[in-house]
Formats: sequence, structure tokens, C-alpha cells
Amino acid sequence: MDTTLQDPLVGQVLDGRYRVDARIAAGGMATVYRALDTRLDRVLALKVMHPSLAADGSFVERFIREAKSVARLDHPNVVQVFDQGTDGSYVYLAMEYIAGCTLRDVLRERGALQPRAALDILEPVLAALGAAHRAGFVHRDMKPENVLIGDDGRVKVADFGLVRAVDTVTSTTGAVLGTVSYLAPEQIEHGTADPRVDVYACGVLLHEMLTGAKPHSGDTPAQVLYRHLHQDVPPPSAAVPGMAYELDELVLTATARNPELRPSDAAALLGEALRARSALDPAQLDAVPPGALAAGSDGHDNAEDRTSVIPRALTVVRPLPVNEAGEVGAGFDGGGENRTSRLESPPVPPAPGRRGGNPRSRRGLVAIVAVVLLVLGVGTGVWYINSGQFTKVPPVLSKTEAQARDQLDDAGLDVGKIEHAYSDTVAKGRVISSDPAPAERIRSHDSVSLTVSDGPETVKVPDLKGQSLADARAKLKEEGLAAGMVTRAFSEDVPKGRVVGTDPDAGTERHGGSAIALTVSRGRAVEVPDVAGSSLQDARGELEDAGLKVKVAERRVASEFDAGRVAAVSPGVGKKVAEGDTVTVTVSKGRKRVEVPDVVGSSAGDARDALEAAGFEVDEDRGFLDLFGGDTVKSQSVKGGEKAPYGSKITIKLG
Repeated sequence: MDTTLQDPLVGQVLDGRYRVDARIAAGGMATVYRALDTRLDRVLALKVMHPSLAADGSFVERFIREAKSVARLDHPNVVQVFDQGTDGSYVYLAMEYIAGCTLRDVLRERGALQPRAALDILEPVLAALGAAHRAGFVHRDMKPENVLIGDDGRVKVADFGLVRAVDTVTSTTGAVLGTVSYLAPEQIEHGTADPRVDVYACGVLLHEMLTGAKPHSGDTPAQVLYRHLHQDVPPPSAAVPGMAYELDELVLTATARNPELRPSDAAALLGEALRARSALDPAQLDAVPPGALAAGSDGHDNAEDRTSVIPRALTVVRPLPVNEAGEVGAGFDGGGENRTSRLESPPVPPAPGRRGGNPRSRRGLVAIVAVVLLVLGVGTGVWYINSGQFTKVPPVLSKTEAQARDQLDDAGLDVGKIEHAYSDTVAKGRVISSDPAPAERIRSHDSVSLTVSDGPETVKVPDLKGQSLADARAKLKEEGLAAGMVTRAFSEDVPKGRVVGTDPDAGTERHGGSAIALTVSRGRAVEVPDVAGSSLQDARGELEDAGLKVKVAERRVASEFDAGRVAAVSPGVGKKVAEGDTVTVTVSKGRKRVEVPDVVGSSAGDARDALEAAGFEVDEDRGFLDLFGGDTVKSQSVKGGEKAPYGSKITIKLG
């Protein structure tokens, strides 16, 4: 059944501009429609807040914050916001329309993805979030539903409805907003959010793409929250034997329960993802996951996939009751049957050709065997040549300088020259590159040079006041910044079409590539004068004296004014327009004829009220009867039901 047929907005035109054609999706806070911008003749997506929420200031504020935040992100992997406005009880965003599907649709249909496909989706998502993090925003609600995949293969991040500025993040005591399956432990426990919560969510998302299932599940949201707090995300190889070690490491690094152990932001995780891809051969990238869950087999409905307001009482997770066998009781959520589920992860079957499923355990086993061989004196010469004389540069990229020094020292290597460079993708104080590069063969006790990030190069916003829009955009590009959303406002001192100001203000430091919002002058504000009833010549003079241009409408209308007089102006009287704008004047073709009320038999007062309400002047004829106080209408000069010119005089005879 097509539910769009029951939607009252379908077929309507919002704000006199956006024609709503079909409903695309509905959520807890808003409904998304496919619409046509009749002014620019382009298809777009219209996100309309539910009218029941429009009276809630916090929801409206969050809605408008989404528009302003995304408008500052000029990035090819972020869904653009074109406009924001209201029409009656409807608050809306006009956004870029992406013909295609969501990542959730792909996972439902296909289940686990090949590593190459998973990375092809993850990398543009991280690029988009990296731009948001560099601009000072945290998404806070990353999940497959918010990853759009266009018919042309483009990947875009949508729904910045829960976005927060990085430098305004505080602990919340009332509730946590988000989707339980993708919440980071610190969001659950403390309500705090910085770029690392998006990193955690992307790690969960990658696990889901590689295995076909979420890493933590439960019969209730509380059980899922408990597992996020108390259980590590298992490596994908636990569900897909043979999964590359580098992909396990990528997931485990992104989903570390301690946020200090995660990459600092999405740009840093993108660097890790690119390095993981470069370490995989084509066979590993294109491996079909034989042990992963197939489409639709994870056994869950989509309740955990919805963005929710989670009470803080629920997010402060209490320990689950555990029996002697180490099983967690389902009764902790107060519900029905005493089902149980293991708190521990299930045993991991060893991968084909491996001695064990845990990469770290394999390394430990190799070390033990090597020590035994050394003690027994077996193969000592080989060990000396391959390990005693040479080693490999450890993975120091994205580590702090102190961590990199410790790793090099542990590997028996010296720290060489330390250089510094700006980086848009690596956080300040972390290693951008090493020479030799990680995993390269090097003699023991040789030195490794490091390049450490000074963070993104910052740029001061230039003073653009008074410049044309084209010149302002060129200047921003020249300074390494981008032009963001353009709004227009009246200005008493800046000519029309020139820049009034920027957001942020001139002189503010921003990362290179940041989008700067521009306010352009509409010119001096002029109030449309009341010229109705004036001659066309007089009206034209008064309007032009006010600094407005005059256009005369071709079609004349009947009005209360005589033929040739001004009947109306558009925009209406008292409206504010910019100096130099055009006002349309409509000329009267004569008084319109209206029906005369029948007042015979009415009192004089009632008759006068009825006739004047219909637009007529009233004259009373009392004659000699006036001496006797007659006050009832005996006749009227124009019979009731007939038509007479609006504003003309009707005589009533009393007696």
C-alpha cells in the first residue's frame, strides 16, 4: 500500500516554492520527501519536522543547527543543505536529493561485504566526518541508515541532526541521544561526545559490513548498552575465519573502549584505513566472507537502529546477574522468560592454515618457539642472520612522538631527525611518516627519522566587507578557505550585492579548507508606501521618490476606487523591500458591483449597518413622517438582491 497517498503534505507547495511529490522516509523527528524547487526547477529532498514537535524549542533549535552546521561543510561526501525555513506549522530543510539507497538497505540485501567494498564505503564516510571534525563538529549518530549510496556509486553522509560543536561538548545528565548499537562507552557512561565517538561508531559500522552483524546484540537496549561498556568488540575474524589481520586491527583500534586508545578523529582513522588497504593483496581484498552472516540473518528487527532519546538511568548500566556457569540472566531487564546469553565471546575457530584465531596469540607462540630453538641451539645461525642483525620498523604512524620513541626503543632502534609539518589528516603531535617507513627492513640500532604533525594549517578569515560576492569567493579560495552558505540581509551602509560580513568574523582563525558563511547586502530597506486610490502618475512619483522601480500590471481589476486609480501594490503596503527593487502597481478598471442587501422592514440603525458593511454609503429620507418618529425602512433606492457599484449611495425611506 502506498502510504504517501495518505500524507497530507504530498501535492502541497511549501513556502510558495517547494512542491512535495512523494514521501521517501519517516523518522521520529521528521519526514523526508522528494520535492521540486519550482524556482530553480531542480529535484531535492525536503526534510520536514513533525508539526507536533515544532512547538518544542529544543527540537527546532536542533533542526536549525543541522542546517547551519552542514551549510559550513563544503565536502563532496556530505549531503548538502540548500535552504531552511518555515511555512505555518511546518519547519523544513531543503537538501540535496540522492537517488539510490542506504548502507542499511545494502546490508539487508547482501549481508557481509567483501573487504574491498567495505573499505570503498568506509573511506568516503571517514573523509566526510574528517571534514566535520576539522570544522569543529561531531556527528554523534553514525550508522548505516545515515550512509547514502547513490546510483552513480557516490557515498554521502547524511543526518547531522545530533551534531554538536567540538568545543561545546559537555556531560549530559538528563538523556543521551543516539542509536544504541553504535554508542561509544563514554557516551553511555558519561554522556560526553568528541570526535572519537564517531570513530567508535565507524568501527562498529566496519565490523557490521565485514561480518553482516553488529558486534553486540541483546534482547533489550539495556543489554546492548551493557556489552558496549563491559565487552570489547570482537575481531571480525571471530565470525569470518580467514579475515585479514589488518582488518581485525583496524576494527579493534577504532572500537577501543578507552577513547584515549582510539585514533583522535575520523581523519586519523582514514589514514589507518588507507594503510590497512595498502597492506592487503587483491585476493584478501576480494575474498568472499564464507563464515559471515547472510543478508537478513542477524535475527534482529531494526529497533536498535533507530535514533533514540535514551534516559540516563538506562545508560548507567548495572551489572547483569551472572550464574555459576558465567551466564547472564535475561531477567535483569525485568522481562518474562529467564533466557540466558553468554557474557563471554564464543570460542573462535582457528582460521585455515593458522595455529590460532587470535593474531596476538600467534605472535606469542612464535616467540616461545623461537626461544626454545635458541635454548636448544637449533637454527641459531639462521635466527642471528634474520633477526639479530636486521629488524623491521614498527608501526609508528599516528602515534604520539613519545609513543613512537618508546616503540622504536623497544625494537632496538634509535630516533633520528625529528621534523614537523602541517597535516589536515593527522592530529597535532602525532607521527605523519617515518624514514624508513613502517615494516621496512632495517639494521638493528640504526636510526629512524620521524615527521610529526603540527596539525592543520590555520588561516585567518579575511575582511571581505564591501566586496562583490564573486570577489569574496575568489579571495576565500586564494586564502585556502571555501565559500559556504550565502544569506542576504538589508544594510544601511553596504551597497546591494556587496558583502556585509562573514561567519565567523574577519580575523578568526580557521583550518584550511573550512567553509565561511557570507552575508550579502540586499541594499537599504524601504517600506512600501500606501498609494491605493492615488492617480497612476502620483503613485509612480511617490514610489520612485522612495527609491523603488515601478511596473504597471497589464490586467486591470475592479475595486473600490474609480477607474484609472491605483487599486493595489505588490508587495503590499508596509512591506520592507530593498532600495531599487520593483513594485508592481495594479490599476482599477472601476468600482466593482456588489449585491445590495434587502433592508426593507428593518430599523434605520440595522439597515445602515447592513448597507455600510456591504460597502455602500447610506442616505435617509424621513420626509414629513420624521415629525412622528417613524423608524422603519419602507423602501430603498436600489432593491435588495440587485447589484450597485461598490461605494455608491443607497437611499432608504423611513416611515
